[in-house]
Amino acid sequence: MTEYVLAIDLGTSGPKVALFTTGGAFVGGDAEPVGLRLLEGGGAEQSPAEWWRAVSAAARRLVGHARAADSVVAVSVTAQWSGTVPVGHDGEPLHDAIIWMDSRGAAAVREVIGGRLRVQGYGPRKLRRWIRLTGGAPARSGKDSIAHVLWLQRERRDVARATWLYLEPKDWLNYVLTGVAVATHDSITLHWVTDNRRPDRVDYDPGLLATVGVPRAQLPTLVPATGVIGGLTPAAAEALGLPAGIPVAGGTPDVQSAALGSGAVRDHEGHLYVGTSSWITCHVPFKKTDLLRGVATLPSPLPGRYYVANEQETAGACLTWLRDRVLHADDALATPPAPADALARIDRLAATAPPGSNGVIFTPWLNGERTPVDDHRLRAAWHNLSLRTTRADLARAVLEGVALNSRWLLATVERFTDRRFPWLRFVGGGARSEVWAQIMADVLGREIRVVEHPLDANVRGAALLGAVATRRASVEGFAAGAKIERVHTPDPATAQTYTELYRELRAIHDRTRGVYARLNAHG
Repeated sequence: MTEYVLAIDLGTSGPKVALFTTGGAFVGGDAEPVGLRLLEGGGAEQSPAEWWRAVSAAARRLVGHARAADSVVAVSVTAQWSGTVPVGHDGEPLHDAIIWMDSRGAAAVREVIGGRLRVQGYGPRKLRRWIRLTGGAPARSGKDSIAHVLWLQRERRDVARATWLYLEPKDWLNYVLTGVAVATHDSITLHWVTDNRRPDRVDYDPGLLATVGVPRAQLPTLVPATGVIGGLTPAAAEALGLPAGIPVAGGTPDVQSAALGSGAVRDHEGHLYVGTSSWITCHVPFKKTDLLRGVATLPSPLPGRYYVANEQETAGACLTWLRDRVLHADDALATPPAPADALARIDRLAATAPPGSNGVIFTPWLNGERTPVDDHRLRAAWHNLSLRTTRADLARAVLEGVALNSRWLLATVERFTDRRFPWLRFVGGGARSEVWAQIMADVLGREIRVVEHPLDANVRGAALLGAVATRRASVEGFAAGAKIERVHTPDPATAQTYTELYRELRAIHDRTRGVYARLNAHG
């Protein structure tokens, strides 16, 4: 009998679920949308109850359609990272989940990281200790998990007092599945209170806990990502359409699961992810930090390994913004509702504009930026519009703007690792676009290898951990199932155009960051 892993990916737009064989073959998937609330002052929240409703609905459909309930041998979860769900002693959420886009904790975190003297906003002694122990430090943007906790302590004191545990989205979902409240060595990292010098022996540091002012009792026990944390409870099993008791793996956040799902599991094998956000990363055998550019090596879900952590805040989100807020907005100029293939139509429209979008540049900082500049006040814009600018130019400029920003990140990561990537595996929703993949190849000057089923990289990575946790597969054997679907090579004819545009994007940042700082001082 073929054995399956049920993988769950709790993304910002909603959960995806998928079935994989324990050998790494994709069997089928399903998805369900969830809402997102953007609030004044930089707030971004989602409902944990809606998360669970959506996960249950998608899983029931998938398992029922595949008639696989009796063949599922493991469940494994990945999820959006840098989120916070405060849970009461009865196990129920006390507040909507504060997610990775939320910057309301910026002021609180700046108080905690500062000192009488400051280096890049940090007290020097605190900074040295953070870097030595954790590999990084709380981001000044206020988007890390620890900033969410500090904001709750200051602005929602009743919630903070009643909180039993602060859980990451992945760890909250694991708690719902098993009744066991734990975090993994990798998911806890963005609380910046763990000693990560031994990636296989991560634990809380009393001094760091005292620095941030969060009681150890309000943080979960730590376990490996590749271990089994418990079995499905009867209630969770019924909701998913599965038998009770199926082992649930520790799992990992989305950055790490995409790395595994891309198939780039050996040291220095790089991958590019473009989903709502974007990153370029690889596994490495060393611990290192570049605080100025927001890059650090953090514990990997793979035992004893590190990966290069970074993030560009909005990538695919720029395309959905173009669809929902510009081309098909529900407002006084009411255009028809966006067709189901709206993103594909935008893709085809962008392909009709020439490389360089006739000089139009889009800066993709719709929600600020994290790497290679940590500045939540940056904002997006089209530059160099004229009376001759077309919608095709605007659409292509959005795709190129994300790629140009990725070139900035690529230079940062290659400097950090002291290695040049000869190629990058490409995963995430953005990899489905042949136009975008070729733009990436041309702008980055690297061979882009699009992985088969690129939208399923996260669930594939989660499934890998489920198979490894139940000792049904090896990491390398499972990762071999991530086949290359197509390869895009750089077109030399576009090199000069994109080099000039990249130079101008960097110049635009340098000349406008002060403007955005003033305009968004309270945002």
